[in-house]
Amino acid sequence: MDAQIIDDYLAQVTRAIEMLPRQDLLKVIEILRSARMEGRTVFVFGNGGSAATASHMVCDFSKNTRQPEKPRLKSIALNDNMPSLSAYANDEGYERVFVEQLITLANPGDVALAISGSGNSPNVLLAVEAARQIGMETVGLTGFEGGKLKDLVETCVLVPSDNIACVEDLHMVIDHVLTTILYQT
Repeated sequence: MDAQIIDDYLAQVTRAIEMLPRQDLLKVIEILRSARMEGRTVFVFGNGGSAATASHMVCDFSKNTRQPEKPRLKSIALNDNMPSLSAYANDEGYERVFVEQLITLANPGDVALAISGSGNSPNVLLAVEAARQIGMETVGLTGFEGGKLKDLVETCVLVPSDNIACVEDLHMVIDHVLTTILYQT
């Protein structure tokens, strides 16, 4: 039985990888490549497993895309500063934890990369709305049917799965695909 569960899950991940929208990934690559060359900052954020992905992504973007002849990709995970996160959550509500940081830190032209498996996390959606008001480029990583995030961002990579574990796995695959391309090109 365990072997069958393993086979079924890996088959589901494989199907999702095969159906991953390559054109949307290429759009994200161009956004990140442009941000790097123009010295703009990429702000990445999410909740729970998506927060872990955001932190990992920023580590990869900051360290694993470095090339001596190219500018470094500036990136910040908004979910990594626990004192700021808890202060905003306590004083202004959890739905504003990313919004307030973007208002303080972001500039027009910067990139907001929002991660939400369901596409419906209220604090992620509010942050994307704030990013648009600031004049940032907006990118979303989501799954299921894309939720509200799909239509709120300019570029969305939707993992074609209704299994949150599979969606989160593919968000990490997307991170590594983006990092690999940014390092090699």
